[in-house]
Amino acid sequence: MTIREYLCREARRITRRALRDLTDAATWERERPRRLAQYYEMMGLTEYLAQPERPPLNVRVVGRLERPGYRIERLYFESLPRLYVVANLYLPDPLDAPAPGVLYVCGHSETQKVHYQAHPRKFAQLGFVALIVETIQLGEVRGYHHGPYYEGWFHWYSRGYTPAGVELWNGIRALDLLQSRPEVEGTRLGVTGISGGGAMSWWLGAADERVKVVAPVCGTATFASHICERTLDGHCDCMFPLNTYRWDLIEVGALIAPRPLLIASSDRDAIFTIASIREVYTRLKRLYELLGAGENLRLVETPGPHSYHERSRRAIFAWFVRHLQGKEVSPEEVGDLDESPAAQEPAENLRVYVSDPPPDDRTTTIQDDFVSLASPPKIPDATALRAQREQLIAALREKTFGAFPSTPCDLEVQVEMELDTGGWRGCRFGFTSEEGWRLHGRLLLAQEAARPAPTVVMLRRPREPRLASENFLNGLDNCWARAIVEPRGTGETAWGPELDWHVRRAAALIGRTVASMRVYDALRALEAMAQLEGVDRNRLALAGEGEMAAVALYAALLSGQVQAVILGRPPATQNAPSSPDGTGPAIEMLNCLRYTDLPQVAGLLWPMELVFVGPRPETYRWAEELYARLGPPGAVRHVKRLDQWAPRAGQ
Repeated sequence: MTIREYLCREARRITRRALRDLTDAATWERERPRRLAQYYEMMGLTEYLAQPERPPLNVRVVGRLERPGYRIERLYFESLPRLYVVANLYLPDPLDAPAPGVLYVCGHSETQKVHYQAHPRKFAQLGFVALIVETIQLGEVRGYHHGPYYEGWFHWYSRGYTPAGVELWNGIRALDLLQSRPEVEGTRLGVTGISGGGAMSWWLGAADERVKVVAPVCGTATFASHICERTLDGHCDCMFPLNTYRWDLIEVGALIAPRPLLIASSDRDAIFTIASIREVYTRLKRLYELLGAGENLRLVETPGPHSYHERSRRAIFAWFVRHLQGKEVSPEEVGDLDESPAAQEPAENLRVYVSDPPPDDRTTTIQDDFVSLASPPKIPDATALRAQREQLIAALREKTFGAFPSTPCDLEVQVEMELDTGGWRGCRFGFTSEEGWRLHGRLLLAQEAARPAPTVVMLRRPREPRLASENFLNGLDNCWARAIVEPRGTGETAWGPELDWHVRRAAALIGRTVASMRVYDALRALEAMAQLEGVDRNRLALAGEGEMAAVALYAALLSGQVQAVILGRPPATQNAPSSPDGTGPAIEMLNCLRYTDLPQVAGLLWPMELVFVGPRPETYRWAEELYARLGPPGAVRHVKRLDQWAPRAGQ
């Protein structure tokens, strides 16, 4: 199986599974609170929504514009302390009574509220109070959406961070602002936007029940289509949750039901295929009908590329008038935007920061602290360590390695070729790690070694130099057997570097990473050892160099069945950027930094023996100090080469 075949297969499974087992409305009502909690978690909002009070918005209105039939306020507010959101508020003029509110969320236009200004203006002319907010990426302050996409910040996955979460939180706070205004009828709120704003319309409609009407434009597709058609490659990182629970967009839409939802999309959109848009609509239609609200879901298809169309704009305005104002107005009667140059405000008229943003603004650094990371645990004794380890393993199995198959397939271990050369005997063997993944390894035992022999299982690195793993094991005492295993993406299942960027992003979209898949392969390789002649299954060591040292650490933690972990040049942390083109070490694992980091994993392996071959990063001092505090039988060894390692008695 190729990695692309695997990613597509798993993506299709996720999409097919979405809402598949839903049979009645009562079942969904029972299930919905659990799903909503999972959704908040995948967006990184759990701790913010758990706060008894939200921080003050501290709205600053910096200027007003009076225009015939409406007025504009230029303002900014704090969604979190020192996280400022730039916005324009459009109000009907005159306004005799509180009006419904509409939040317009911007797509990926460089000029944001300037580019999309005709939309909130039209809503104001129709009698709505409309707030348009800029994203953290574009507009007046340039923060970051393109972490993995452009910057090489694949450690966002390890942090449990997605910029969609920040935009969602800013949208929630924008609704707070609308509700705080006396001009707004706070029980009648809606959200709409295109492209990135279309995705945000999905996110906000699902998260906040104050939103009574939702209209995403050109922001709809199944996750299977994003991977199988590779439309993912054209998408910003804000377009997806951190998919811990392996959802599809269909399940996000289910959280909106039964509230009115109009999906508007183009039929030749290069990054949202029309077939997948129709699939989302069809699958959601069944749920809406189960809930007795089939009329509240509508799909509007328009001809052409990724863009608005007069038909979609008119349909949205009529949809909002109907569901927020209680009036029946046809799309023809409601009218379209006035996009004539004379009707547009110049950028300087809508600008909020006349000079610079506030000096303490966190917009450009919010990715560094939006999600809280774990601190090294305090472990006074062995009893506390065992409790901490058990708790960590449980969390990792759910939040980081949840994509591991619930029922492992048959290993089908097979000796494919027997070897006898230069005083060594052994075999080439194969095993099936996961359905479709046939992996290989080579086992060698010295002729004079006792049988069964303790065995070092070495994990081959991707694109490593020829015989690099063999050379790493040179000098190892001949009483040890050597098994060199090729996890997926190495050896015979390797893919070229031109695929790395796509594979890393696609894997995360379906709730796994390259490194987490390799952890599973390492665990299965340890199981396979038990079926190979000459191997002592009770005396195994696991070895990894470079990025595979991270895989070895996690596999040893989850297995609990190895006596030593041998680490060559282990990464200092998983909280570090990678290469922008996706090449280089792939050590990210979903959410892991919420719970631990590599040095803490190493420490929690006590009393397993830790062997550092060559220099080790200073971060591992924490693990060494823990080993020293707890004492024997745990031990840490530092060697330049493996011939300097003297295994403990009994190994």
